[in-house]
Amino acid sequence: MISLRRLTFARAGEPLVADASLQIGPGWKIGLTGANGCGKSSFLALFTGGLHAEAGDLDWPASWRIAHVAQDTPALPDPALDFVLSGDSELAAIEAELALAEAAGAGEDVGEIIGALHARLADIGGYAARARAAELLHGLGFSDADFARPVAEFSGGWRVRLNLARALMRRADLLLLDEPTNHLDLDAVLWLEAWLRAYPGTLLMISHDRDFLDATVSHILHIEQTTMALSTGGYSAFERQRAARLALQQSTYEKQQREIAHLHAFVERFRAKATKARQAQSRIKALARMEEVAAAHVDTPFSFRFRESVAAPDPLLTLRHADAGYPGRRILANVELTLRPGERIALLGRNGAGKSTLIRLLAGELAPLPPTEERQPAGERRDGKGLSIGYFAQHQLEALRADESALTQLARVDAAQGGSTREQELRDYLGSFDFRGDMATLPCGRFSGGEKSRLALALLIWCRPNLLLLDEPTNHLDLEMREALNLALQEYEGGVVLVSHDRHLLRTTADRLLLVADGGVTPFDGDLDDYADWLAKQRQLAAAPPLAAAAGRAERKQNRELAAAERAALLARRRPLQKEVARLESDLAAWQAERAELDALLADPATWAKGGSAELAEQQRRHSELAALIEAGEERWLECQGELEALAG
Repeated sequence: MISLRRLTFARAGEPLVADASLQIGPGWKIGLTGANGCGKSSFLALFTGGLHAEAGDLDWPASWRIAHVAQDTPALPDPALDFVLSGDSELAAIEAELALAEAAGAGEDVGEIIGALHARLADIGGYAARARAAELLHGLGFSDADFARPVAEFSGGWRVRLNLARALMRRADLLLLDEPTNHLDLDAVLWLEAWLRAYPGTLLMISHDRDFLDATVSHILHIEQTTMALSTGGYSAFERQRAARLALQQSTYEKQQREIAHLHAFVERFRAKATKARQAQSRIKALARMEEVAAAHVDTPFSFRFRESVAAPDPLLTLRHADAGYPGRRILANVELTLRPGERIALLGRNGAGKSTLIRLLAGELAPLPPTEERQPAGERRDGKGLSIGYFAQHQLEALRADESALTQLARVDAAQGGSTREQELRDYLGSFDFRGDMATLPCGRFSGGEKSRLALALLIWCRPNLLLLDEPTNHLDLEMREALNLALQEYEGGVVLVSHDRHLLRTTADRLLLVADGGVTPFDGDLDDYADWLAKQRQLAAAPPLAAAAGRAERKQNRELAAAERAALLARRRPLQKEVARLESDLAAWQAERAELDALLADPATWAKGGSAELAEQQRRHSELAALIEAGEERWLECQGELEALAG
């Protein structure tokens, strides 16, 4: 058990937590939440010796083994598999002792030592250690060919994955994880989620991914205003409890209602328009979620919206028979894609399938590959007149000028756009991204990863793009900033193409899923749960023994055909319902408008002053008819939505 007794700790003389007392049971899985800088990472550092308490006590069993992810990975010549194996320090020590004993030669004592070491090796599962390490590497996206590659050859993001695998390799009683999903893609996140659910020890984890927290933790430990509060359940349960508490405050309620009214206005304005029906449905889903949690985010320091684009070409961008890749390496072939204003597309696919390559093709960083003898004619990319792309990727953070402030860089972007915005307006805009006061004038080289991500987003949004290309935009962003980005995207009128491991963002933003797999880009007619099932099947097929490779290929082809047939059948059942929902929404909007006019007319005394005319009787009859039509239409709309939800589930 972990016990906190009147615990107080600080950083650089700044109090983070004061007088905290609570207990964490063995085997509990704890999600640490709170605003950036509140003390989450500092709390984990108390367990590793990186920080010491100012007062009070933090106790845990002396026999516990603790595992945590190292912050840095030196450029080692060690093979990746050996580096991960070294995470089990006891295994490494036994193997080293065995090597020494075997080198010592024969002898009764030596034989006993070797026998005892082998017995201990069996006790700790040492003979299966390489298989466990390989499973960890596969789960985090490494291929068999990567196992023998030196650690020094991997990029920074992949070294982070190696450090994570090394920490998971240790047979620990207490596992400390600080934002483990950063630098992971969705399939690796889903694998890690399953691994942590099965982990038998105690887990203390910082994460800003609400779906990941809901799936893995049993408790939330929230830090706020130097206090620590422990609650049972995942993040959604904590959020509901906090929302209920904050909603009692009048100021909280008023802000929540303003935000909800803003989304309601959009839905009512566009739900009856065929060109906006899909976007309106996306807002309806977001609204249902928002009504539950808005109060929990009332104290967020972030409040921004996308600036209105100068132009809105339709289509925004078109790809025809385009191949994408690099010289000598074709990754995607025959891509057909048309992007329109208001369309929200999420790209799904396994690591290395080509999602980022497609984003770079759309962004113009890659041109369609030239034709080959096998593939004629050349593919083409056609930009709409007035296309303005806002491209966010992790390398955009590296383009920030470390010696310049957020204000200086925003002023330069403004000038490049032909603007001459006053400094106070620029400061107000940066303030909506929580760059306030001196923070706006500090060199951004001192910023954290989350602060750099916020600044890159602020600069991108200032340019008024009409097409957003977002490649893992939530890396390093905390829960409050993710929620602010989510709300801003709900109101954005341009096109969106999104790659993200944040399922909450995908669910509430995307209304169309594309699967990048097997060198192509195809519609994915299921939802994210269907995609998780698809990934599980792919892993099973990849794990098939070599002798079954030919049978596996045939089975994969048959599975793809069956899956395509199932998706087509499901789509065939969904389409009539979707069309009926769209028709009902259009009819209901017209009927409600007509009834409103009749309500006003029948409420006017002048209407009744004319006496019992035939026109008045007809108006009363039509009013009753509209009431019946609206009631029946709403009932049928609810039935259709229920059937659609059943098909999706």
